[in-house]
Amino acid sequence: MSKNNVLKEFARNVRTLRLKRGWSQEELARRADLHRTYIGAIERNERNVSLLNVERIAKALGVRAKDLL
Repeated sequence: MSKNNVLKEFARNVRTLRLKRGWSQEELARRADLHRTYIGAIERNERNVSLLNVERIAKALGVRAKDLL
């Protein structure tokens, strides 16, 4: 899988799980202790996310990090 495809899949998974929970980007950001604009940039596939932030987002969503990838 190419780098761009991995980022697209990650972005899609974050957005899908966030919406499934009925959360805004702001709510996910609060739960993951990240900034709302950062979450938005992830979902728009504009950011290459660090592993530490993948883990923070996964914990906030209640899933394993590998489930986002």
